[in-house]
Parts: sequence; structure tokens; C-alpha cells
Amino acid sequence: IDSGNRTCPITKLPLSETPYLIPNHALRSLILNFAHVSLKESSRPRTQQEHSHSQSQALISTLVSQSSSNASKLESLTRLVRLTKRDSSIRRKVTESGAVRAALDCVDSCNQVLQEKSLSLLLNLSLEDDNKVGLVADGVIRRIVTVLRVGSPDCKAIAATLLTSLAVVEVNKATIGSYPDAISALVSLLRVGNDRERKESATALYALCSFPDNRKRVVDCGSV
Repeated sequence: IDSGNRTCPITKLPLSETPYLIPNHALRSLILNFAHVSLKESSRPRTQQEHSHSQSQALISTLVSQSSSNASKLESLTRLVRLTKRDSSIRRKVTESGAVRAALDCVDSCNQVLQEKSLSLLLNLSLEDDNKVGLVADGVIRRIVTVLRVGSPDCKAIAATLLTSLAVVEVNKATIGSYPDAISALVSLLRVGNDRERKESATALYALCSFPDNRKRVVDCGSV
């Protein structure tokens, strides 16, 4: 716009001289929560990339194995969080391997560290647009709502950020909004949470409110 471009990138129609713009705080929050890949990392030699993929397969196997201990799963989750944060292909690989359900089971764990790492992994996986609807279909919303109610402060903040990421997809906004206690849990966090929790819950509510039916729900829950 500053350079004189007055064409809407979506509709291809000309914009007015003083277009009314709404800042996308939800997208900004996601960007701030994402560790940017450095130029050095993005140009890693092929051998390093192959090593990462081989490493991720072993970590996935440990995570999905029913015989793995919590300590082993925690180690796998910790390393997968690092790998999926910077590599889109590994995010797709983790999703296709069936590890999502194993991560969801870890979210149900009473072990807060295991819960936090599994939420972080799910957040990274949600960065892929193709995963957003699939994660909701797999039952991630139920887990998120539970964490928002009874999780640790760090887990609650990550859970709210995960909702923001999922709400990028329009159909997910409707699904999340209609899910029992999802919006009320976010509003409760906005009311009594710490600074980080309140910021992430407000961002999630902002994202959800772009879907008209959710606006009344948010107000009815006492957000104002």
C-alpha cells in the first residue's frame, strides 16, 4: 500500500484511497511463537537433512510404542519439538506416521512436563495448513479444553496458542466455538490467568470472533 499498490490480493479489486484495515493479531502471535529458521539452517547440506529424517523416525517409533516409558516418551517429544519447529517435511512425516494420537494420549497424562511437550509438538504440527482440520478431527479440542481448565500455567498458554493456530481455518472456528466450554475456558483464562495466559487467550478469542456466531458466545461468557 505504501508503495502505491491499491489492488486487493484476494479479490483483485481496487482498494479505496484510505482502505479500512484490521490488524491480524492472531497471525502476529503465531509468528512471534514460531522460531524463525535461519538462512544457515534452511541451506543445510542434504546429508544433515537425511540424518534428521532418520532421527525423527526413531523418535516417532519410541513415542508410539506402548512399551515405552514416560521418560523415553518425554525425551522423544523434546527432540521432536525441536525438529518439527524448523522442518516442514518432518512435521508432515510425524503427522502421517500416526504419532498424533500418541501425542494426544500424552496430553491426557497427569505428568505436566510430558503434557507441555506434547502440546508443543501439536502446536508445531498445526503450523501445516493440511494438519489443522485433521487435528480437530482427531479430538485435540477436547484435550485443549481440559488443559485450559486444569493444566499448569505454561500448558494453558500453549493450549490457547494452539487454538489460535487451529482457528486460522474457517471451519475450525465454527467447531471450536460450538464445542462445550471451549470459549468459556478461554474467557476464564482471560479473567484469572497470568500475563502470558491472558495474552494467548485474548489472541485466541480474537481469532475465533472473526466467525460471526462466536461473537455472541464470547460476550455471553463475560468477556467484556
